Amino acid sequence: MNTSVEKNVIELSDDSFDKSIKEGIVLVDFWAAWCAPCRMQGPILDEVAQAVGDKAVIGKINVDYNRSAASRYNVMSIPTLILFKDGKPVNQFVGVQSKETLTNYINNLSH
Repeated sequence: MNTSVEKNVIELSDDSFDKSIKEGIVLVDFWAAWCAPCRMQGPILDEVAQAVGDKAVIGKINVDYNRSAASRYNVMSIPTLILFKDGKPVNQFVGVQSKETLTNYINNLSH
């Protein structure tokens, strides 16, 4: 994983998950290091984080090490991205998503 590229994306864990999604708009990427599409999604998430600025928090959670959150939201394939607003899931995306798709959903939620 190249964390220097993904500088605006926070790493989540089962321990920090609930607190991280509790308030505001949060986009969470459920991923794993061995997943090629997940590695493609990473740089796109950094672009999304830069594009939306303070409107949303962008986070990643590695499903190999954090199974609790993934099972709670029935994540069966990765990458799965879930968009939360004030702790509640409002959209779920499976597979690699474009910057435009994700920023549009976030911008629509923030109005």
